[in-house]
Amino acid sequence: MLLGSQLRRLREARGITREAAGYSIRASESKISRMELGRVSFKTRDVEDLLTLYGITDEQERTSLLSLAREANVAGWWHSYSDVLPSWFPTYVGLEGAASLIRAYEVQFVHGLLQTEAYARAVVQRGMKGASPADIEKRVALRLERQKYLVSENAPDYHIVLDEAALRRPYGDRQVMRGQLQHLIEISEHPNVRLQIMPFSFGGHSGESGAFTILSFTESDLTDVVYLEQLTSALYLDKHEDVAQYEKALKELQQDSPGLEESRDVLRGLLQLS
Repeated sequence: MLLGSQLRRLREARGITREAAGYSIRASESKISRMELGRVSFKTRDVEDLLTLYGITDEQERTSLLSLAREANVAGWWHSYSDVLPSWFPTYVGLEGAASLIRAYEVQFVHGLLQTEAYARAVVQRGMKGASPADIEKRVALRLERQKYLVSENAPDYHIVLDEAALRRPYGDRQVMRGQLQHLIEISEHPNVRLQIMPFSFGGHSGESGAFTILSFTESDLTDVVYLEQLTSALYLDKHEDVAQYEKALKELQQDSPGLEESRDVLRGLLQLS
């Protein structure tokens, strides 16, 4: 994404159309679009030809961008789990691992970055009916691996609004749910985590369209991305007007939900009832 955005900036600075750029590397306009969005791998020759077309002759700048192209083609750690993942999900894992700010709303179950191992296993078993025990354990292992980023040295800021429905819908037995609630209370104390609960008592709210995640990055060239997961695919929205709508919805959810300590009280109350 970072390389793609820089290539787009260089192309636009020269007033070159995507069609003309595509012609220069023997490709279509749509391929240039996918390259600029970071949705395809990069051939070194294509990047070299584009840099020449865009008038980039400084050797240091060319070397830096070509190095970025090589890095972009290195498979991430999550690719070893690709055999148990839907085709659209590895892209999300890569974006999540690069984000400096993750904002989300979840209504069906506890967000993946906050799930305990036992709860995650119950969720995966429900979603992968008929899968082998080995495949289920591999998917659970991926989820736990993703969570390491949340408590790492370079951990992102993580703002999550969980609908009360996600906490009352049981996955696993009573012990699993109690462990999950206790984990939420504990992790909500982390300085980079902002956890709020949207209670049933509030009634209708701005999260009516369902769960979503907004990913933001430190690089100024990268736009925010909204991730929407569907039954057989996923959407990645990065147009400013689309992102703005979801940011507005999340801001309203945060304003309408109890504060951080009050949300912990909600969790403590549910724990006592479980």
